[in-house]
Amino acid sequence: MITLRVSLINLLGLYLLFSEDHSGCCLQTALQPPSPSITLQAISERQILLVRWLVNHSSLVGNFYEIQIAQTENHTVIYNRNLTIFSVDSVKNNFTWTSEVPLECVDHSVRIRHFYNQSVPSPWSSWKTNYGFPVEKKSKIFPFDRVMREHTTAMFCCVPPKGVNITSMTFNNRKYPLISIGSRVKAIIVHNLTIPKSFIKRLMLMCYDDASSVSSITWNFISFPPQKPRNISCVTSDMTTVNCTWDPGRERDKFDSNKQTHTLRIENSGQAPINCIHLNSCIFLAAPQLEEYNISVVVKDKLGEEMASYSFNLSERVFPVVEEIRVSSGVTDATVSWVVQGNLTRLNLLCQVTADPHSTTALSCNSVSGLCKANLEHLLPNTRYSTRVRCSANGRFWGEWTQPRSFATYPLVTLDVWRIIKKLPEPNSRQVTLLWTQHTPGSAVTVNVEGYKVQWSQEGQNWTKWTDSQQTQAEVTINAGQYDFTVQAILHSSFSVPAHITIPPSQWDDGVPVKKQLSSSTAAGINLSWIKQETVSCGYTVEWCTQGNAAPCTLQWLNVPENNTLSLPAGYFEAGCRYTFNIYGCAENGHRLLEIQTGYSQEVHESVKALNLVEPVQSTSSSVTLEWRYNEDDPAHPAFIIGYLVTLKTDALPGHVTNQFNVSVADPRKKSVTINGLEQNRGYAISVSALTKQGPGKPTNITIRTKTNYSAHLAKILTPILLLLGCIILLWPQRKMLKSGLQEIFAYPAGMNIKTPEFDSFLHETSEKLQSQKVEECSCCDIEILNSRPLLEETMNSLPSPGSQASPLTLSLSCVPLQADYCPQSVTVSWDRPDLQQMVCISNKTYLHTVEEDDLSEKQQARIIEIKSGCEPSENLLESCSVVYGYISSDNL
Repeated sequence: MITLRVSLINLLGLYLLFSEDHSGCCLQTALQPPSPSITLQAISERQILLVRWLVNHSSLVGNFYEIQIAQTENHTVIYNRNLTIFSVDSVKNNFTWTSEVPLECVDHSVRIRHFYNQSVPSPWSSWKTNYGFPVEKKSKIFPFDRVMREHTTAMFCCVPPKGVNITSMTFNNRKYPLISIGSRVKAIIVHNLTIPKSFIKRLMLMCYDDASSVSSITWNFISFPPQKPRNISCVTSDMTTVNCTWDPGRERDKFDSNKQTHTLRIENSGQAPINCIHLNSCIFLAAPQLEEYNISVVVKDKLGEEMASYSFNLSERVFPVVEEIRVSSGVTDATVSWVVQGNLTRLNLLCQVTADPHSTTALSCNSVSGLCKANLEHLLPNTRYSTRVRCSANGRFWGEWTQPRSFATYPLVTLDVWRIIKKLPEPNSRQVTLLWTQHTPGSAVTVNVEGYKVQWSQEGQNWTKWTDSQQTQAEVTINAGQYDFTVQAILHSSFSVPAHITIPPSQWDDGVPVKKQLSSSTAAGINLSWIKQETVSCGYTVEWCTQGNAAPCTLQWLNVPENNTLSLPAGYFEAGCRYTFNIYGCAENGHRLLEIQTGYSQEVHESVKALNLVEPVQSTSSSVTLEWRYNEDDPAHPAFIIGYLVTLKTDALPGHVTNQFNVSVADPRKKSVTINGLEQNRGYAISVSALTKQGPGKPTNITIRTKTNYSAHLAKILTPILLLLGCIILLWPQRKMLKSGLQEIFAYPAGMNIKTPEFDSFLHETSEKLQSQKVEECSCCDIEILNSRPLLEETMNSLPSPGSQASPLTLSLSCVPLQADYCPQSVTVSWDRPDLQQMVCISNKTYLHTVEEDDLSEKQQARIIEIKSGCEPSENLLESCSVVYGYISSDNL
């Protein structure tokens, strides 16, 4: 029927088209469609204009329209669009237009016309107008108190009263350029609206006009539209109440003015929509006899609406809830009971129980009463645990874990036993001191021990000893045989697990234990290792004293069941304290000492004691020998002594550089050292200290000075003497010739002017050299002054004393011809002595006198020097000796 009607309409259109030339404009006018009748609705909050009109298509083909939207009372067109509507029924058409300008700011008018065959227009409909807000007294800002979408662009306008001019507008205290809308209204455009970080999420608008300073102030709120719910999930714990949850998406600020509503609808039931209290969950009652549910969650606010759907089977969404947990604990087990909420007996319940932190037990629970039980086994005694329970229906989904319920198992006390064996003076008699420590696994409960029971046996004989709870050791005297000991703690209602130890027979050969020094100790602790023994069948035991080798000894021990290594933390030990570790191997006959290891957790070389030097220190001109006393094996040392360090430092002398060098002694048992290559007569500061792996200990200081090397000086003195002696030996046969030559040297020619001080100095130096050169022992060393003749002695005695005036008459006649020059005189004297001695006499007599002459202008002083030649022995016993007298005058003195 519809196809036939369309065909008829098309035929009518073709007929009218072909008859257009004959009918002309009159036909077109006759067939002009009527103008549409429209209605206009404004939604101000969303700035939407909704246009509706009726269309009658009974005689027309096609639905082509043109719509115009105008602003202000002058109908200024701001929007024009052609619309095509495909429909053959008489319907009511709708058109929605969103305005950028708030509808309150200005008048908005709409009109529409219809085109016949997309070419013949109908008359325009009348303008339908939505009038803006009438302002009479004060300017008004639009929009105001409205929730606006973030990250969008918004236009705000200010409508003034008539005759008032808008001067400026601000948004959030920021001034924006004005846009004119009509003759009076002004507007601004704000891009990218952002939610403010202030306490209240709103932004302020202000409008200024020429009538007042501030004409209008208003606020708008910025928010974001609702988000579609995600991950919807519905569960039930009792098949009666259903709890649906979802992810609401972006978190909304609690002061956000854009309040949301959440509605849950059950689409396949007649129940009314449920208004949800929470934004991410909703609870409703299950419909009777309904298994499959189709629900939808609708979120709505001022900026929009979102919806999400979800379908589920209620029997598959059961999450059982466990309540009323009870625990009955034992020593190594516990019984846990609980109740499942709701009537779930028709479902196959599977539950899990944990004993944190060790085990998890799973079991089925089909109890009609809803009470379930589980037994937790293999727990540790005297240990605190916590248990949790959760259940699942049909094994699909597990319910939530319950809150942990704590409990503690009953204590189980064990003892760790060790022994000290001491031989007594009596033959075949020993004293055994049993030591034990109490061990309770876990730390939850304090164990009340009432006492201890000690039992020992040998070859069928048994003995028992009781101690109170404060004692942790017992002394027992035994013979040389093998004994088995057992120690038990007496508890309130029972005994602890027996602890056994075997005392070997005294004739059992322990052998010689291996002694070692530990080298693997670090700041973290002490690391022990030993060689495994094939005879060891029940592990090893390591014992040591808590105070090291210092007294008293509080014995500690540790059992190593399998390994041959043991790491002891540094907290057990004190730095700089030497510890001795005895390592025992356990066999069927008892424990045997295998190794003794000594070491430190940390060596402290700064506290090593200073050594004692042996004094006096032996030294030579080039070496020094040091000796000291020191006990390098003293267990009180805070480190192992590996040698000694000797440091020498020279004195700082002018022109010398202070040197320092070290000498090491690698053997700690060698307590002396000789240092060679030192300088003679030089001071040295020496320090000697014990040396450890960490460095030297406290030094012992001493200062020495090396001796002078006199042999070197003697060589320097003897060398010229020996040379002179050799020359004398070589020249002895020529002594007469040399003697005459010397006389010629000392007999100065006439006319020579020799200065007296220089000659006196020469004589003094010659005398000093002759005295220092000792060739051979002289027969006689007496010095005598010989007077050969009385006339000469009298003449000399008659000479004036120094400083007195001598007359010319008193002078010897021999001096007159000299005229202050040198005048030698020789007198030969013979001795009749049979033993001729060597005699040397040199006398220096000085006389000061004044000689006046006509041709001299100043006084002259004359010095008279008496020179006597020596008498040397010769082959002839009687030989004449000559005495030479001479006078040397010094001019210009």
